[in-house]
Amino acid sequence: MTDMIPFIDLQAQRARIKDRMDAAVMKVLDEGRYILGPEVGELETKLAEFAGMGRALSCANGTDAILIPLMAWGIGRGDAVFVPSFTFAASAEVVVLAGASPVFVDIDPDTYNMSPESLAAAIADVKAKGELTPKAVIAVDLFGQPADYPALEPIAREHGLKLVSDCAQAYGSTLGGKASLNWADALTVSFYPAKPLGAYGDAGAVLCKDDALFDTMKSVRVHGEGASRYEYARIGINSRLDTIQAAILLAKLEVFAEEIQMRQRVADAYNSRLGNAVKTPKVIDGAQSTWAQYTIEVDDRDAFRAHLAEQGVPTAIYYPIPLHLHAPYASYPVAPGGLPVTEAAAGRVVSLPMHPDMPGGDIDRVVAAVTGFRG
Repeated sequence: MTDMIPFIDLQAQRARIKDRMDAAVMKVLDEGRYILGPEVGELETKLAEFAGMGRALSCANGTDAILIPLMAWGIGRGDAVFVPSFTFAASAEVVVLAGASPVFVDIDPDTYNMSPESLAAAIADVKAKGELTPKAVIAVDLFGQPADYPALEPIAREHGLKLVSDCAQAYGSTLGGKASLNWADALTVSFYPAKPLGAYGDAGAVLCKDDALFDTMKSVRVHGEGASRYEYARIGINSRLDTIQAAILLAKLEVFAEEIQMRQRVADAYNSRLGNAVKTPKVIDGAQSTWAQYTIEVDDRDAFRAHLAEQGVPTAIYYPIPLHLHAPYASYPVAPGGLPVTEAAAGRVVSLPMHPDMPGGDIDRVVAAVTGFRG
């Protein structure tokens, strides 16, 4: 069998920035401040600077990053939070953990991000039924590109809803040169190792522009801590960031802007050479994607994947079963008319190898395998 090329090559990045990474980690080990050490505060400052706005609060993982603002806003029993179904479980899981009800919304057929039309219909439906109180929207910036915030924000504001940008895969993406926080009340980030900006373990952050919200989220992050260490102002969670992960992320952040452009070059090569063979990704006008994944659509996905595997090209399927079709989420509401675009996409999408250090020879192998498929 032909040797497989890497799907994501984290070791290539490590080789490129090994010295600065090793120095950053050893500094933390030598200082011995392993939880919320000085590197954590430095990372928070630089994350906000990179986004170009707001303040950043680090936390233990990307799931907590979405949960923390929901808790800070007091969202809970009897409340509705609108989320896409074509996403990772965390986007809806946090709503249930907060005590509220997710309401599943359909997606745009080209970007796979939340459909403004489906969102508006879902909000109207929930209000008409009167069983839940609409409180927030969680828009997921899927596969690295921002959702259509100029369309989503007015809908959220019209109904007095908070807007969260679940930017787990897309920190560093922009729309019209601006981060999604320009429209959202909170921008949440995952630094899972395979993300475009990834740690060497679990880590996350949430960015906001409101100082009062920031202070409340900071309390929620550490057990609901009040003015002093053993005074508790609210129910919270334990979601502190390890200092070693902050140090690793600081080292990676130094080259992150360059890596986004390196990813763009890979995407450009794919786009120019695969468009006649498969449905290639469509990025919303004016957006810069971080290209967390390069996701295409094919008709006979199983045969396509088998063919690529024979050529030494790995693939991945993200979200083959939409959340609203999983048993734990099946009882929660969906937008009027169901989620036909979501269900259609789930059966057709497949992701190709993508990482910033991808050599031209690997790109050539992917292109040859894709264009050589005769399904």
